[in-house]
Amino acid sequence: MPVVKKLSTHPIIVDISHAMGHSDYIIPMSRVAVAAGADGLMIEVHPNPKKALCDGAQSLTPDQLRQLVSEVTPVAKILGKRVV
Repeated sequence: MPVVKKLSTHPIIVDISHAMGHSDYIIPMSRVAVAAGADGLMIEVHPNPKKALCDGAQSLTPDQLRQLVSEVTPVAKILGKRVV
């Protein structure tokens, strides 16, 4: 990511859900992606991932998304970014 940021003027959006493939890894890797300079994250969310027709294994619940935001926000703040 740092190389692409150096070579590009475009924002870098990381698709954490598809990259990880399993919900257990999404929150920690989201923190890493923000720390590495990601400008945005794509996160799959479903109210009941076990009943999702597709991609349920890589989907967060709404509560997990709130946890992700609460954990990513301080990392972003240290880097002078904000979470919206």
